[in-house]
Amino acid sequence: MAFAVARTRDEAHLYLDLHPCACGSAETTWRSGLVSVEGELVNRYFGACDDCGKDREFVFGLPERPVAPAGYPTFGGAEPSELLDAGEWLWVADLTAGNVPVDDQAEAKRALNVATAAVEEAVKFVPPGADAVPDDGFWSEVGQRMRADEPGRFDLARLLIVRDTYQDLAARHA
Repeated sequence: MAFAVARTRDEAHLYLDLHPCACGSAETTWRSGLVSVEGELVNRYFGACDDCGKDREFVFGLPERPVAPAGYPTFGGAEPSELLDAGEWLWVADLTAGNVPVDDQAEAKRALNVATAAVEEAVKFVPPGADAVPDDGFWSEVGQRMRADEPGRFDLARLLIVRDTYQDLAARHA
């Protein structure tokens, strides 16, 4: 059985935040550890929902090559995500950049770094030599809706402009 790979802890935790409990709460104190499932070594995240107490569990495959974190956030290596599609990454960037605090420079920089990294993750879905994210870069409901609403946002040139803009804004909050 193949499990979707969580390339880094940051990517796994973002995925967990985006997949709340059936009660609607994303608040869970996660524990994690390596386990074997059907002979495959995987990373298991488990905990109880802080609101309703329901047990929660997610199991992720391990990356072929470990990604050495270089700052925050580190979502993954050069390959595109298996957990979030291009549309979800752009949705995360929009949500994060739209909530940058004006009265906390450190938190503003952190938020803009997350938005920058999320757009960079969307860029990874553009194949070499292509000028946009292809159809197979969208598989989630959120991702497909993002693309349907504004398909031009997934053109490589536009993605790079947005990424660079967030990066420049983050640099101003040093």
